[in-house]
Amino acid sequence: MKKQSTLFSAAAFLCLLLLCLTKTTAGQSPASSPAQSATAAPPASTPAATQLPAPAGPTNVTKILEKAGHFNTFIHLLRSTQEDSHLLTLLNNSNNGATIFAPSDSAFSSLKSGTLNSLSDEAKSELVKFHVVPTFLSSAQFQTVSNPIATEAGSSGRVSFNLTAYSDSVNITTGLTNTSVAGNVYADNQLAVYRVDKVLLPVDIFAAKPLAPAPTPAAAEKPKKKKGAPAGEGEEAAPVVQVGTSAAPAGILGIWSVKVTTACVLVLAYTYGG
Repeated sequence: MKKQSTLFSAAAFLCLLLLCLTKTTAGQSPASSPAQSATAAPPASTPAATQLPAPAGPTNVTKILEKAGHFNTFIHLLRSTQEDSHLLTLLNNSNNGATIFAPSDSAFSSLKSGTLNSLSDEAKSELVKFHVVPTFLSSAQFQTVSNPIATEAGSSGRVSFNLTAYSDSVNITTGLTNTSVAGNVYADNQLAVYRVDKVLLPVDIFAAKPLAPAPTPAAAEKPKKKKGAPAGEGEEAAPVVQVGTSAAPAGILGIWSVKVTTACVLVLAYTYGG
């Protein structure tokens, strides 16, 4: 009986010990959990995850026109005159932007046959530049723009044009061409492209240039006198002018000379004869 009591006491002691150990482990587990969660948490994302878009490259005018379609002739002129590279430089290095009035293929078809082929390379380049304004012009700015409008070809009256905005149209006059803006092709805050259905002809190429004034005739120079020559040499002799009355005294003297001579002969004949 005493032995059973001892075993029971030992078993009870072990149960109490296990119970204490279980409570101690349960009390410590919440404290250890933050450490475990901190270890298991994924690393924070770096700023590279929200990458900003790369800056846009320079605007390619020929690609814009190719995408729009019906500008093949103008694209060919841009490339053959290398004005496409000039526009790229203009848009990349200037804050003023640019405005292009692009003639459609039908606009070039309406020109007199052989017009483009008759132009020199320099004239073709000027023709393309005449369609480019070195300033960005939105459609709203057409209402307030000042005429004449300078172009990439220059600012004189022979390479500029006038633009007039009405309530329902925008008119362009060059002195040789009268047309209207037919539509918008492209626009951002730097470049605006508008379609025109006539080629803008500059006066500087397609109109006769004014003739230069004729030089004034130089005053006739007198012949220089040779050094050491006697007076009068080297100069034209003055014409001798006969005075009309000089002949009359000579005739009278001749008559009187005859009469005197006759009288003398008569006197001598009478004297010797008597």
